[in-house]
Amino acid sequence: MPRFLIFALFCLPISFSCKQSPRTNNAVEIKIPVFNADSAYFYTEKQVSFGSRVPNTPAHDACGDYLADELRRFGAAVVEQQATLRLLDNSPIAVKNIIGSFYPENKNRVLLCAHWDSRPYADRDPDEKNRHTPIDGANDGAGACAVLLEIARHVSANQPSVGIDIIFFDAEDWGKPDFPPEDKHYGNWCMGSEYWAKNPHAPDYTARYGILLDMVGASGAQFFKETFSSLHAPQIVEKVWEAAQAAGYAAYFPNRTGGAIEDDHIQVMKHRKIPCIDIIHYDPDSESGFASYWHTLDDTMENVDKNTLQAVGQTVLQVIYKEK
Repeated sequence: MPRFLIFALFCLPISFSCKQSPRTNNAVEIKIPVFNADSAYFYTEKQVSFGSRVPNTPAHDACGDYLADELRRFGAAVVEQQATLRLLDNSPIAVKNIIGSFYPENKNRVLLCAHWDSRPYADRDPDEKNRHTPIDGANDGAGACAVLLEIARHVSANQPSVGIDIIFFDAEDWGKPDFPPEDKHYGNWCMGSEYWAKNPHAPDYTARYGILLDMVGASGAQFFKETFSSLHAPQIVEKVWEAAQAAGYAAYFPNRTGGAIEDDHIQVMKHRKIPCIDIIHYDPDSESGFASYWHTLDDTMENVDKNTLQAVGQTVLQVIYKEK
C-alpha cells in the first residue's frame, strides 16, 4: 500500500452527509453471519502462493484471475477493468481493477475495497541487498483481500438489505521508494484506485459510503481512527467503531485518532464523492507508523493472525448487515 503518513492535511473539496433509509416498525431483523477466520487465512495464503503480485508479472496475472474467479463463484457480477498506466520513466504497467457486484438491482449500495497488488521493492528491508526485491505482501495487501473474499462468501448466501460492491484495486503500491532510486522506475501511490475513480466500472457509479481495508492481519494490531476518514466521513467512522464494540472487538478498534494516511479511500472521495474510510493498522510507537516488517521481505504469512482477521471481518459484517 502506499504506506507513508501525510502530516500536513489537505482539504478535499467535498463534504458528506450519510443518508439513512427510513426504518419501519415491521422491518425484519437480518441475522449477522459469523466470519470464518480459517477461511480468510486460507484466502490470504492462496494469494501469497502465487508470488509477489506486481503488475507485468505472471504471478500478478494468476492471482488476478483467481480473485475474479472467486467473486464469480460467489455469484457476483464481475468486471475486470484493465488499463495501461505509466511510471515516471514512461514505462507501461498493465493494471487490473477487479469489481464484484452483489445484488446489482439494489440501488442502495455499500462499497468495500482493498488493494491486491504487492510492493515491487522491499525498500525498507534492513538488508540493502534486498531493497530492489518484490515483497510477499501477506499482510500488506493479501490479508485485506482475503477478508473481503470471506465477506463475499457470506453475502452470496445471506442477502443483506443493501447491495454490495467489492473492489480489488491494483497498482496501489508503486509510490516512490525510500531508498534513492537508480532511475525513475516508480509511479504514484494508489494508481489503480485513481483510474477507477475517474473511470468507474458503471456510469455515474455511487454508493452510500465505502470502507477500505489495508494491513488488517497483523498480530496485536490496533485500528485507530484514520485522520482523513474522520475529517471527511465522520459518521462512517463512528458507525464502524460502534459496530466493533458491539461485536466484542473494542480492543482492536480503540477510540483514538491515528495518522493521516494517503490510501485508496482518498481517490474514492476525491473523484467519486463517496464518503470512504480507511481501516488500517497504525503503530504510533514505530518510526514508520507501521509494523517493523512493513515494505520488507518479512511481510510473510508468519505475520498474519487469524484473530485479527476475525476482528476486522466480523466488524464489517456487523456494519453491512445492520444497514436498512
